[in-house]
Order: sequence, then C-alpha cells, then structure tokens
Amino acid sequence: MKTETVNYQATDIELKGYIAYPDEEKAPLVLIAHTWAGKDDFVHERAEDLAALGYVGFAVDMYGNGKVGNNTEENQSLMAPLLSDRDVLKDRIISALHFGKSLPGVDPNKVAAIGYCLGGLVVLDLARSGENFQGVVSFHGLLMESNISEKGIQAKILVLHGERDPMVPLDMVDAFQKEMTKAAADWQLHSYGGTYHAFTKPGANDPNLGTQYNKSASERSWKSMQNFFEEIF
Repeated sequence: MKTETVNYQATDIELKGYIAYPDEEKAPLVLIAHTWAGKDDFVHERAEDLAALGYVGFAVDMYGNGKVGNNTEENQSLMAPLLSDRDVLKDRIISALHFGKSLPGVDPNKVAAIGYCLGGLVVLDLARSGENFQGVVSFHGLLMESNISEKGIQAKILVLHGERDPMVPLDMVDAFQKEMTKAAADWQLHSYGGTYHAFTKPGANDPNLGTQYNKSASERSWKSMQNFFEEIF
C-alpha cells in the first residue's frame, strides 16, 4: 500500500486530500467525505481500509487546506457555510471527483463515494448533481433535501442510518425517501434499530449531541458497503 497527500483545486479554494493506493495496478476509486470535524485521522484510516480491500481510497477535503476543527464550536463554524450554500458544497465534491478520476491507477469507470455525517450529505449531493459515477454510501449522514440536476441521479444510493439519530428525525427520513422516489433514483435505506448518530466512530458518546458508537451497527454497515460495491463494480 502507498499513501500520499495531494493538493487539488475547486472553483473557490485549494483543497488537500489524502490517498491510499492498493497494490493492484488499476483499481476502482472510492472518495471519502469527512464529518463536520474535517479531514482527520478517521477518514485517513478509512482510505487505508479501502486500499486493503483493493480500492483507491481518496479522503477529500471539503473545508480547504485540510482544516480540522478541535471542538464542537469550531466544527459547527466550519460546516455552516457549506450547509448554507449547497452549490459551493457540490462544486468542491465534484472537483474531487474529477481529480480522483484522473489519478494514475484509477479505473474511471468504477467510482463510488462514501461519507460520514456531513460527508453523507456531501456524497448524496454529488449524486444529486447528476455526475456520472457508480454509487454513493451515506453513513449516519444528514438527509436534507437539495436541488437535483436536470440530468437526474445517475449513481445508485445506499443510506446507512441510525434509527434514533436525533440529527435525522423521521420526518427528514420520510422526505428524503420521497425525494429519491420522485427522482426515480435507484436507492435503498438501512435503518439500524436503537442506534444513534456517529455510530461508526469509536469513542463517540455525547448524550447532548445524540452521538454514540455502536460496534454492531458499525460492522454491519461496513459489510453492507462492501456488498454494495460488489454490485456496482
């Protein structure tokens, strides 16, 4: 496995990604969109886990220059501008997609994107953009609606959701499902019972935020992602 840090450009800002390459000469690409905390060790480790499975894992940067928040207040201030301007959000993740497809060793016809929390919203917005790639996986992602491109949704969608996630209440889940059905998307949603937000993050345990690591849901969701990749690739 080889890893490297790369710089790439969105319309408004320079971004700093982290890439882990498998031993194979040519492999599918998987973008990884970070939580509200920024491109931290958690997504770097997911890139390496994906490389171990035979994929090029590309941890993208949504904040610019690899910025990382150190507490709840900093995380919120970094995330808020992207939630208030989803066009900027889409531009940054589309820039990552195009850059990733051009990487040596990447099969540009086998591309997926996964995301955690904020990153779940990011990869769903990438699907909404109408870009041509194979699929997205949202892990405990935010499910707020957004504009869908006239091109429609080309990518298949897998949403992995904690049933007790207070950041994604049932009415948001229902609205998302109706949005996807209306868009004629190929979508599925797995809801893990008794499971809260951030269920894949070891150490997550904040009753005020409603975050709690769940080993069983984390392992099940990772396996569901692998099964999904076998289908789309």
